[in-house]
Amino acid sequence: MQLDTLAVRLRPRTPLQAADLGIRLCQANARAVWTAFALVAVPILTVAVAASEISPLLSTLLIWWAGPWLDRTVLFVLSRAAFGQATSPADVWREQQRVWWRHVWFTLLVRPLSPWRSVTEPVYLLEGLPLLSSGERVRQIRRRQMGPGVVMTAAFVAAQWCLGVALLSLLVWLAPQGFTDAAWSFIDSVNPAQQRIAAGFYAVTLVFIEPFYVAAGFGLYLNRRAELEGWDIEQEFRRAFAA
Repeated sequence: MQLDTLAVRLRPRTPLQAADLGIRLCQANARAVWTAFALVAVPILTVAVAASEISPLLSTLLIWWAGPWLDRTVLFVLSRAAFGQATSPADVWREQQRVWWRHVWFTLLVRPLSPWRSVTEPVYLLEGLPLLSSGERVRQIRRRQMGPGVVMTAAFVAAQWCLGVALLSLLVWLAPQGFTDAAWSFIDSVNPAQQRIAAGFYAVTLVFIEPFYVAAGFGLYLNRRAELEGWDIEQEFRRAFAA
């Protein structure tokens, strides 16, 4: 890893500061992040929303299940942005074997159950360790980050639900005069149209919230590595000797 090429200044931070660093990195590279994310999220989430015709529970389950796999594209873009590299959908496509298909079954079957997955996912995607040999490294990165990781996951889940409720409430707020009661009845009822709309809103909230969640976890990961490896000190020495 070429530490002297990092585009962010790494130093020991509090968990909130580290999460903020990741979110700001995401904001600074918003176009690249959401363009690449849309490449995989739109078709997957469209299929998931369409599954509400079969069962609303199935649709919700598919969206939740796909989350960790979709996160990998965002993490790839952010990892390059941390080194000042721009990422296009073509770059993601060229690296699809590593980004999408490496450890794919582990990502789909195990990672959805991890309450701190955004903190430890960089180990699996970026460090290139064999899956069976990565346990010790994951525990090392996770140490002292488990609490912040769980709290951060809970906070983003709450934010996603709040955004979903806000979107659903628009059906009432934007209803024509005299149709407010009908809008409330539609929301309270259980029918295919309502289920499709609810699944669609869930997908929209994931597209908006998930990159920030991944970015906050990436910030915690970078902070933990700064603690373990003294990146800030090493960067200063590299700059000093380069001068």
